[in-house]
Amino acid sequence: MNEAALSREEIEQLVANIVHSKIYAAIEEFIKRNDQRAKELSLIERIVRVEEELRALREIEIARFEAAEKRFESLQREMNVKFESLQREMNARFETMNNRFEALQKEMNARFEALQKEMNARFEAVDKRFEAMDKRFEAVEKRFEAMDKRFEAMEKRLTFIQWFIGIGFSLLTLIVALYRVYPAR
Repeated sequence: MNEAALSREEIEQLVANIVHSKIYAAIEEFIKRNDQRAKELSLIERIVRVEEELRALREIEIARFEAAEKRFESLQREMNVKFESLQREMNARFETMNNRFEALQKEMNARFEALQKEMNARFEAVDKRFEAMDKRFEAVEKRFEAMDKRFEAMEKRLTFIQWFIGIGFSLLTLIVALYRVYPAR
């Protein structure tokens, strides 16, 4: 039995070796074949995960953009309300300024009209003074014309007297010269 037991052990050993070598080779071959598949599967799995992650990120971005857009819309509405109230306030201020300017302009126009009337009255008074001065100058001019006539008459008289005296002295000189040339005998 010992032989049978030994052989049984040998058989077991032999079967174990064969099974081990065959299984090891089959597992090695299976691993080689499936390792390539596992790499492909892990790459595909990774690509799927990346795509899912990208899809999730896209959804998150869309949600964020929608939230930001809602915030911008609410801010836009608030800003529009503020701008409209500011516009109304500025329009009211401009209207009051326009009313003030119109009142000032009316007051200034009234002042200018009064000043214009006063200046016209003064100019009319000055014009009357100038007219009076013109009359005085005309009277003075008439006096000068009368004096010019007198001077012309005087000049004619003096010219006559001058000629008369000149001729008289010339005659006297001639008489004296003749008396000396022809003495009285």
